[in-house]
Amino acid sequence: MAISVKSDREISITAVDDRKARGRFIDVPARIFRDDNAWRAPLRIERQMHLSPKQNPAFEHLEFQAWLAWQDGECVGRISAQIDSLRKPIHGDDVGYFGMLDAPDDTAVFSALAETAESWLRERGMRAVHGPFNLTINEECGLLVDGFDTPPMVMMGHARPYYAQQLTRLGYAKAIDLHAYWINLDFEHPRVMQRLLARYAKRVTVRPINGKKFVEELDIIRDMFNDAWANNWGFVPLTEEEFRDMGKTLKLLLPNELVQIAEVDGKPAAFIVGLPNLNEAARDLNGRLFPAGLMKLLWRLKVRFPETSRVPLMGVRQRYQGGPLGAALAYCVIGALQTELYARGARGCELSWILESNKGMRDIIESIGGDVYKTYRIYEKPL
Repeated sequence: MAISVKSDREISITAVDDRKARGRFIDVPARIFRDDNAWRAPLRIERQMHLSPKQNPAFEHLEFQAWLAWQDGECVGRISAQIDSLRKPIHGDDVGYFGMLDAPDDTAVFSALAETAESWLRERGMRAVHGPFNLTINEECGLLVDGFDTPPMVMMGHARPYYAQQLTRLGYAKAIDLHAYWINLDFEHPRVMQRLLARYAKRVTVRPINGKKFVEELDIIRDMFNDAWANNWGFVPLTEEEFRDMGKTLKLLLPNELVQIAEVDGKPAAFIVGLPNLNEAARDLNGRLFPAGLMKLLWRLKVRFPETSRVPLMGVRQRYQGGPLGAALAYCVIGALQTELYARGARGCELSWILESNKGMRDIIESIGGDVYKTYRIYEKPL
């Protein structure tokens, strides 16, 4: 399928419908960010797996289409559109997603891409669009609107400042902001943290994930995640297949100690996951693992641990949220992970993403010295 759009330079939009087109789709960001020192090329093999319906279990509940924009015979931009079948039963609306948006600072290109995705969603009964989601709310999401001068962390996006300006011109408005906090891992435990840990010391214990019972432990963490996040903006649960697929990656990259579970009276009540910053470890690989990149990457992850890290997953069961025991649980898992990351050589950590409306968690992070250093925005537009 090709769609022509009139502009000073003719723009055509083509569907990504084969392996060759998917490869071009993956290559677009390298063109857009080639002179941006803060950008980090993702691993190409990971992007291929992410976009493969056979390898990414998210496709089991997604209807998906992607497109490329062309000017003068060159591939200059990309976008995707998704409908997540898990959303409507929870939120009761007809909202589709856009994502994977990358383009030059050209209003005609942005407009052609956005209109193509919007038309596809409208034809399928969607009445509004949210995004960017790459591909779901439980994967990479949000458009960077502040913090362009530092590289993105593992599984986080990057953008040019003009992306937000172009979306605003096209009628998109802010739905909600997501914050990324930065904290130095030598932070001292504040008095409130010490008092809460002492208060609940007899009831709360913290332990690493049990590698010998890995599947069972994953099910426990998924249950806690889906319970802890259920009332968050735009929440869609992680399926068993998605979580187990994620678990395969975690098992490959992480020692057990970087996944910590807090228990209240012996029952799992909170968890946290810490990741070495893959983007730091792969910074000079240009997205390619072969022929020598794989060995470099494994050595940098397993032997010379990266100095930077990220917390992508954390949760406290709803029954404890909003009270002192919930705060104690959050402090427990954060403190346990701090010890493990610092012992391995990490010196800084990003906690992301945190909803701007999540005052409880934001207060906890700020009490230990965390500062917002990047902001990602989810946009919305009626169709």
